[in-house]
Amino acid sequence: MRIIKGIGSIGFLFAALAIGACERSPVEEATQPATATFQQTPDDLLSGQVMAVAYSGFREGQHPDGGDGAVNPSAEEILEDLQILVDHGFELIRLYDAKENSLTTLELIRQHDLPIKVLLGIWLDAEFSNHEGCPWLDEPIPAEKLLANTRANESEVQRGIDLAKAFDDIVVAINVGNEALVSWNDHMVPVEQVITYVRQVKAAVDQPVTVADNYEWWILDGAALAAEVDFLGVHTYPAWEEKTIDEALAYTVENIQRVHEALPDKPIAILEAGWASVAVEFGNRASESNQARHFRELGDWAAETNTTVVFFEAFDEPWKGNPNNPDGAEKHWGLFNVDRTPKAVFQQRDTL
Repeated sequence: MRIIKGIGSIGFLFAALAIGACERSPVEEATQPATATFQQTPDDLLSGQVMAVAYSGFREGQHPDGGDGAVNPSAEEILEDLQILVDHGFELIRLYDAKENSLTTLELIRQHDLPIKVLLGIWLDAEFSNHEGCPWLDEPIPAEKLLANTRANESEVQRGIDLAKAFDDIVVAINVGNEALVSWNDHMVPVEQVITYVRQVKAAVDQPVTVADNYEWWILDGAALAAEVDFLGVHTYPAWEEKTIDEALAYTVENIQRVHEALPDKPIAILEAGWASVAVEFGNRASESNQARHFRELGDWAAETNTTVVFFEAFDEPWKGNPNNPDGAEKHWGLFNVDRTPKAVFQQRDTL
């Protein structure tokens, strides 16, 4: 990915300040640069791809390690998933960690010569107890747990580096931490420590490195981190912010424009955007038809602006969210059902 320096060929708008009632001369006019409408070049796309998809392969009865061990998909199940994504036109996927499933995914892509590139994740667990900011964190995280998480994060960073090197023909970028900075998360890592991890990864690999977080965090607090990464990894979810499907695209564009205005020196990739097909939290705003519309409209905008968008997510994941709420949004972001049948977005058209 090319790194934009400044705003390049973007023009400037000039605002003149009146001095008394006198006629203004060019010398007396003050100029005020304005950030133009967000637009990137093809060089700013990750692996040349506009629409990518977030992939986690957990099926019914499967789940990551929540303290009692993981139940992982088999290699055969992961391969089936990858083939489904290839068959529907995806050539770039986002993985969230550098653990066993990601290793298996990378090995299968290479072994079967699949036309898929990977944005590799490095997952960071809490190194700070955000019990006062996270709505669902009821009590402080014990100090010993935070210390254990720090040791685990250090190991995860090294695994990510090792995978990026071993699969440098497949891994096109590395993401360090997922929503570990935004004020409401339950796995907060201080930004200074995230910067340390980013520097460690950048020193060890050739691929571009980023961090994925909410658009508002980048706007308000992202300047120091933006100086360290190669591009900005932004999340934006209009549905979570009470927007209708009619408002969704304009709101997304507005959010990206604001990030660009706050941090104009770096390219932007949307690393999560999506629309749940079922969600008691969203009422009738959640539907397969609205999901299909958001996917289509966001893809058209992404193509026009040369922006990589990682749509969240490939497959529904029943393990997520409240186990007593089968219709919760977290379980229904997939473009495919948990049984791997396609939702409306791919019933309306077979491929991207």
